[in-house]
Amino acid sequence: MKKGFLVVLVLVAYALHQDVWLFARARPLVFGFLPVGLAYHALYTLGCTLLMALLVRFAWPGHLEASSREPDAR
Repeated sequence: MKKGFLVVLVLVAYALHQDVWLFARARPLVFGFLPVGLAYHALYTLGCTLLMALLVRFAWPGHLEASSREPDAR
């Protein structure tokens, strides 16, 4: 269930990255100086950071970590 939810979150993030609704507009300005498209991508980047933290926490392949800690048999 957890991994399926993470897959859906990744697909939603991918869909939100396709910024077609704010691509050609510089107005309105957010906080009076920041174009709306740039503000959108700043928030999108923060969301992707949280998504990556979730992916590392819940979907990281632990078996790779375990095999790197074991000493070589040579």
